[in-house]
Amino acid sequence: MSVTSDNGDNPDAGCLSGVRILDLTQFEAGPSCTEALAWLGAEVVKVENPTGGDPGRGAFALPGGLDSWYFLLFNASKKSVTVNLKDPRGVELVKDMARSADVVIENFAPGAIERLGLGYDVMRAVNPSIIYAQVKGFGDGSPYENNLAFDMIAQACGGVMSITGEADGPPLKPGATLGDTGTGMLLAISILGALYRRKGTGKGERLQLAMQDAMLHYIRVAFATQASFGKAAPRAGAKLLSGSNPPCGIYPCKPGGPNDYVYIYTSRANPLHWQRLLELIGREDLIGDPHYATGPVRAEREEEIDVMIAAWTRQHDKHEAMRLVGAAGIPAGAVLDTEELQNDPSFAARGIMQTMAHPTNGDFKMPGWPVRHDGATPALAPAPLLGEHAEDVFGRWLNLDSAAVDKLREDGVI
Repeated sequence: MSVTSDNGDNPDAGCLSGVRILDLTQFEAGPSCTEALAWLGAEVVKVENPTGGDPGRGAFALPGGLDSWYFLLFNASKKSVTVNLKDPRGVELVKDMARSADVVIENFAPGAIERLGLGYDVMRAVNPSIIYAQVKGFGDGSPYENNLAFDMIAQACGGVMSITGEADGPPLKPGATLGDTGTGMLLAISILGALYRRKGTGKGERLQLAMQDAMLHYIRVAFATQASFGKAAPRAGAKLLSGSNPPCGIYPCKPGGPNDYVYIYTSRANPLHWQRLLELIGREDLIGDPHYATGPVRAEREEEIDVMIAAWTRQHDKHEAMRLVGAAGIPAGAVLDTEELQNDPSFAARGIMQTMAHPTNGDFKMPGWPVRHDGATPALAPAPLLGEHAEDVFGRWLNLDSAAVDKLREDGVI
């Protein structure tokens, strides 16, 4: 790995301190990957177009030309330089940076990075130990390898939508951006593996991940269901793809708002869940009744059981229902919305939800990296302003003085 004296502003930034990431990504799939590496301590330098930068800066644009909250969410703790990649001097500048980098990551449209003169073969010639990572919508050899893709396209073509929704309804797109951030996390894990292997071999490698292919990783249980029943995995709403074990699902709570629900799950692996639930809701009379004794038998009476459980949950708010059911030793979870999560003091106290002190947008509370390292989560630093770190990065990475950086700026190269 490259040896540097620090990791930017914080010499104790984390377990990847000293690792340099050249980030040529935009929007979410790539930026979520590089942000994870930044939270783990790598120095991530985002290379952006001098005119406007990452298109994500303007997505859901804020008044006054401020960077979008969307951009801030996926680019925390990074640095930004601008380079005109249509200028040959800009391309050479990126190549020079690659000589000092450990990892290069890009998620341009298919063929774009090669047309710019920054493809894998070029970068490997510049730096044989480089780890060159790419995210595309579809994999090499796919009949759609030249197609563009965003999160929802990956979820459609990767099977996620086919198993999401009510059994008698159309396929739905999950709210989570599995196609983007889900892909980014798989690539981040692979980059860590490549960095570890390179410690012993000194060799770089090329990592390629297609968003469609990544989705198969997240629906593996659906393939088990298909194997069990000999047909495509169905949609099951709030139930389990592998078949329900009533009661199992989302139940309404008071006062009846849009997210006033609690999820209750009785496991096949623990028959006591059903008995404990009956005791909790005051239906001890059904304990031992052969019409309700096992999951398969209860499945025949699922609608009746759901009505019975819902009659109890409607008497409680979702937090109380979760506390009571959970205290009885039965898995349960209140359906919490984003505002409730953001304002929950326990997340802030544990460092899971952190506040970004942004120089133009002001304070922004957002989820940080959720893994604790020796009891603490990595600190959150602001997403960069466009081109904010030109003097710092070009000075330390390329030994350019301020006059040389000013000249590049005057010539429109950065």
